[in-house]
Amino acid sequence: MRAVVTGGAGFIGSTLTDRLLTEGHSVTVLDSLATGRLSNLDSARSAGDRFTFVELDVRSPEIPEILAAAKPDVVFHLAAQADVRVSVERPLFDAEVNVLGGLNVIEGARLAGARKVVVASSGGTIYGDPAPEDLPVDEQHSQHPISPYGVAKKVIDDYLHAFQFLHGLNYAALALANVYGPRQDPHGEAGVVAIFAGRLLRGEGCRIFGDGEQTRDFVFVDDVVEAFVRAADRGDGVLCNIGTGVETSVNSLYRAMADAAGVAANATYEPARAGELARSALNPAFAGTQLGWAPKTSLESGALATLDWFRAQA
Repeated sequence: MRAVVTGGAGFIGSTLTDRLLTEGHSVTVLDSLATGRLSNLDSARSAGDRFTFVELDVRSPEIPEILAAAKPDVVFHLAAQADVRVSVERPLFDAEVNVLGGLNVIEGARLAGARKVVVASSGGTIYGDPAPEDLPVDEQHSQHPISPYGVAKKVIDDYLHAFQFLHGLNYAALALANVYGPRQDPHGEAGVVAIFAGRLLRGEGCRIFGDGEQTRDFVFVDDVVEAFVRAADRGDGVLCNIGTGVETSVNSLYRAMADAAGVAANATYEPARAGELARSALNPAFAGTQLGWAPKTSLESGALATLDWFRAQA
């Protein structure tokens, strides 16, 4: 298989790239390096001529030309402006990257003759703020996102459906829960697991916003990559939740990671951030039916693997 991975120098994208290359596929990575890192592709370079890297923004008019040259069977679209707060502060910028950039990739895939596009959607935002009794949320839940980022992800799902109807371009959209694991950026607005890991290993105090009882559905990056690989050949024309269905409070997460890092200190608490969801969890049953997928990695073992990776980097 010939694959293109947009955002392939990022945390999830580079892990997917390594998996595809290990299985003998050819991969072209497109990444602007705005948040991705070339160091994430160190192992990919050992694949020789089966690996190609192109530094390019998804908004670039060169996207169709690059995709045509790559002749992909499958395009995995993971490139994004992924910060919800940035989407609130700069909604036009968010739409430029996530809507226009995403549409540019989809149209480029169509023109290049790709048989399928697999897109990273957002299970934490497209469903809005579900009622507690609706958790874990399934794919039949109404989609009323409350952030520009969530709106953009929903729009791209709608474009995929339209392109399948109009042009026969097959697709799968994976609504990801809170993905964590090795290579996640511990700086800035990153996943809380990576933030805790980085600060705990540096001996720095950790902050929790709000009372810490807000919940998230933490899913390990290797399990997420497995879903993307499966979606290349299964789950045609569907949106699938990729999560564990388990709610974990930020307090519980911190205590488990602090214990694993050998840190006795408590976290400090700061005011809750505006717009933060109180609870979140995704029902992965439909992904089991469509992709034959289920999460395999427990939060305990995944957190340990993440800590070990950050420790090795230090």
